[in-house]
Amino acid sequence: MATAGSELEQVRLRIPATPEDLAALKLGSVVFLDGVVYTAREGVYKRVLEDGVALPDGLTEISNANFHCSPAASRNDDGTYNVGGVTATASFRFSKWMPQWFEKSDAKVIIGKGGMSGDDYRNVFVPRGAVYLTTVGYGTGALLGRGIKGVRDAHWIDELGIAQALWVYDVENFGPFLVDSDLEGNSLFEQQGQLVNANLERIYAGLKSPSLSRFGETDDRSEELI
Repeated sequence: MATAGSELEQVRLRIPATPEDLAALKLGSVVFLDGVVYTAREGVYKRVLEDGVALPDGLTEISNANFHCSPAASRNDDGTYNVGGVTATASFRFSKWMPQWFEKSDAKVIIGKGGMSGDDYRNVFVPRGAVYLTTVGYGTGALLGRGIKGVRDAHWIDELGIAQALWVYDVENFGPFLVDSDLEGNSLFEQQGQLVNANLERIYAGLKSPSLSRFGETDDRSEELI
């Protein structure tokens, strides 16, 4: 990870990513993607993992990068699609599906918003040789849309709707994303959260207990959900 005052490392990552490519990623590095990326979130996970519907033919051969997002998309008269932007969604919501999803899809790069837990990275991602990339801040949907060069396919729109469908994109210089987890299961957010919490303990020291404790307010950082 880059130190304070230094420039963040930037990486162009080709999809499908190889184990060697992923092993070279460092926490906090800025990543741009080239190749094919597909979207899959709870609608796709339920359809594939719970309803037993097979993934589209050939998908796992051309991509191992799953983006938790929905597109701002419109359909042209000739049946093609325009995608103006893509909005990432919070990945922690999909934690329960990830072990099965890795087995079905052989995904190696999961992209989304906000990261997942350190336990997910260590216990689910590491055994499958997978990493997590997070979007950078909010309001980046249009910026990410610039990296989408075309829609290869859009599966299950009638069944799931535009937001939940499985979209397959050709991308170039698609990003920026930050490396939140590496192949060792280290987490950028977890590490930085520990540093923040350590400082907050010193700030709280000597203060009275929260006046709204009867409503559940607490100064115990271990009881808070981040």
